[in-house]
Amino acid sequence: LKDWQRTGEPGGPLLSSVEETPDPIPTTIKGTIPTWIKRSFLRNGYTHWFDGMALMHRFHIQEGNVTYSSRFLRSDSYVSNSEKNRIVVSEFGTLAMPDPCKNIFARFFSRFQVPKATDNANVNFVKYKGDYYVSTETNFMRRVDPRSLETKEKVDWSQYIAVNSATAHPHYGRDGSTYNMGNSYGRSGFFYHILRVPPRDEPADATADSPDLSGARIVCSIRAPESRKPSYYHSFAMSENYVVFIEQPIKMDLLKFMLYKIQGKSFHRIMSWQPQYGTVFHLVNRHTGEESDVKYRAAAMFTLHQINAFEENGFLVMDMCCGDNGEIIGDFTLENLRRGSGDIDKFYNSLCRNLPRRYVLPLNVDRQAPLDENLVTLHHCKATAKMIKPGEVYMTHEELHDAELLQYGGLEFPQINYEEYNGRPYRFFYSCGFGHVFADSLLKMDVHTKELKVWRHPGLYPSEPVFVASPNAAEEDDGVVLSVIVTPRKEKSTFLLVLDAKTFTELGRAEVPVDIPCGTHGVFSNTC
Repeated sequence: LKDWQRTGEPGGPLLSSVEETPDPIPTTIKGTIPTWIKRSFLRNGYTHWFDGMALMHRFHIQEGNVTYSSRFLRSDSYVSNSEKNRIVVSEFGTLAMPDPCKNIFARFFSRFQVPKATDNANVNFVKYKGDYYVSTETNFMRRVDPRSLETKEKVDWSQYIAVNSATAHPHYGRDGSTYNMGNSYGRSGFFYHILRVPPRDEPADATADSPDLSGARIVCSIRAPESRKPSYYHSFAMSENYVVFIEQPIKMDLLKFMLYKIQGKSFHRIMSWQPQYGTVFHLVNRHTGEESDVKYRAAAMFTLHQINAFEENGFLVMDMCCGDNGEIIGDFTLENLRRGSGDIDKFYNSLCRNLPRRYVLPLNVDRQAPLDENLVTLHHCKATAKMIKPGEVYMTHEELHDAELLQYGGLEFPQINYEEYNGRPYRFFYSCGFGHVFADSLLKMDVHTKELKVWRHPGLYPSEPVFVASPNAAEEDDGVVLSVIVTPRKEKSTFLLVLDAKTFTELGRAEVPVDIPCGTHGVFSNTC
């Protein structure tokens, strides 16, 4: 892929094959890296769009200096492909056969594959019981050493709990527990499951050097209304006391999937946008596992990533990145991304913009309340929730932005001060702005005032921003924001950007003397 702009000006590759850098190398510091930032910024990613072999990155920050290292995940897929020097293991968007499906949602298909699912975990770093794993959306994860990036054991979720998969976007409780979502299907139907992995037992397994998901359990099982047409999900929302599963009208036809699999056809038309289903929010008490008998409904929309959710005065406030039209989902393919500059502009203009919005769920619904009366009484919220019949509430959202955001396209990959404000009332989030198909800006949004702060430079492509709080932080945005910036016009000049989170101005950057491709998600670790 090329560094295209609206002018059609070509540049270097945005996504390309690279070599790993297993031994830490120094970076060139420009500006200042605050000396209080210590330990490691870990990122996961790939060398090709969708299905490149997982490449793990580590920026180790100490006393204002930064070193960089990277390693390919030694997955079974990597080993097999390396031995043959070609793709021999089918991936989500790269089948080891002609006419491959390259749909961006195809990871979801792996949950129904008859062949063994891939362990090429190229989406995110996640933590269970203090251990780091790299994860995708199959039933396999790989435990890794966060210091050396050494690949360790392959972990199969199904050996611990009766699910076929888990997302790459878990949530973390303040007691050290981890929550996630998976699914299962069989003769009794299709179920979405909310999962919980307990905290590490101290001191019994504190020094154990082996994967441990013991104690994992299903908190709640939600039956799909149509077992042959489950909804796609990428993540979920969690507050202090509740988990919310968003059942969106992106549907997969399992019968077609099985038929196409047998026939060796492309899968990209099996996932479809069916707005007539609308959107259903399933509210579950994460302590008791009880699902609310109130049905919370809204107009059709789709979402990949949630921003935050919190409870306030009897309401659950839920913020997320949303789009209104999922028709284009079957066309988000590598073939489309390889179009010429004019065609790629047309493709981008056809995409629905993902924008931040707020839904408010009343937690205590009086079934005797008048129909069509707004149940939301939070003075600062414009979102509504009206009972349309006993036990069924229809919600409309509030836009969390003003017209200024539209200048920067939509936004995605939202992050907050997670450690202190996840599941709690908050004010700021950080994200990537999408002025084109790839992210081309970093944004800071104030959800109280809808004020926007922007970092953007032509030809520079940022990755998901990650917030790191300063020591003894007194305010929510006391700290820095880290993002890896890809520079396709200039080789071997990718850099780690450090922004002051409060002012959103650049403090410094650490330039890496090797090529780094685009990545996905990452975490900051203050323990390694």
